[in-house]
Amino acid sequence: MARGVPRGGAAVPVVSLPLLGEVCASERGVMPPRAPETARGGGRMVDSHGRTIRDLRISITDRCNFRCVYCMEPDVQFAAAANLLSVEEIVRVARVAETLGVRKIRLTGGEPTLHPALGEIIARIRRATRVEIALITNASVLTREKLRAWKAAGLRRVTVSIDSLRADRFARMTRPGAGVTPETVLAGVEMCLAEGLKPLKLNVVLIRGFNEDEAADLAALARRWAVEVRFIEYMPLDSAHAWDAGKWVSAAETRAAIEGRFALVACGDDDPASTSRTFVFADGTPGRVGFIAPVSTPFCGACSRLRLTADGMVRPCLFSTAEWDLRGVMRGGASDAEVAGFLIDATWTKQAGHGIAGPGFEQPARPMSAIGG
Repeated sequence: MARGVPRGGAAVPVVSLPLLGEVCASERGVMPPRAPETARGGGRMVDSHGRTIRDLRISITDRCNFRCVYCMEPDVQFAAAANLLSVEEIVRVARVAETLGVRKIRLTGGEPTLHPALGEIIARIRRATRVEIALITNASVLTREKLRAWKAAGLRRVTVSIDSLRADRFARMTRPGAGVTPETVLAGVEMCLAEGLKPLKLNVVLIRGFNEDEAADLAALARRWAVEVRFIEYMPLDSAHAWDAGKWVSAAETRAAIEGRFALVACGDDDPASTSRTFVFADGTPGRVGFIAPVSTPFCGACSRLRLTADGMVRPCLFSTAEWDLRGVMRGGASDAEVAGFLIDATWTKQAGHGIAGPGFEQPARPMSAIGG
């Protein structure tokens, strides 16, 4: 595997892998190996490194109306609807996961707002559990009416992705549907705030040659709305497997660019399991800036997350090279106790870390859109 050295950061790998279908078949497993009885008897999802799962990210669809360059090529084929989890199955997993200690569920995609039953999913999870329900979206199809209905159904928090404030760059980077511009997304943010879906966060991916010089402009959105803007390092999760270390922008470089305009002060109140390290503005203006640095500063040691793909595969890590077929188990007649045991067993297989910067790193076959953010 070749290695590249991006400017301003440590050496990271340039990934070269076989075709998606070749790897995907080998990644899938029917049943995870059985966890030790000490883990199974605890009634919690604990991995072999001592980390406890409290956050479940459920991808409710692999479909998206964007084709972001760091995620999905224009010709990606979506899964057949029959292969995706039903509303009933999604709610069932949420209910069982809560009994195992999950306290937050984030609904992801693809683009989850494209799911025709999103409101029903939120409402049924709310009725079945007491977990916090959050949503991540590109905000391209939001309306006040939808947001109001989702909030009434039980939605509490929203995270919006926005990667550029310039229409030409936005189009080049996200390859959105017709008529979608940065103003569309910003209007969606204002709708979320108006409906009281707070605290709201904005996610940004910077890629060299696309938008790295917009760091301070995007950070200014935190000051504009008193929200948190989080900068996520560019990761090898694209469907083309064409991730290039030369396009990677480190969190340290991004922070330096922002501090050229706005002085920042570390908050020091981050949850140890948080993916982000956050800062406030030194001049006291409300708002926060966060940095999620999986490449330069991995945070795997305190990870509390588990992922469920839209087609029902449990992935212990975003970068797992193995996944476990929970959909097949449920459709095969498994009881709730058996589903719980499956989740405990799958969690036990969670690796110590993703190893992006290591010489043996292997990019997962699935792109981000098929895994769920």
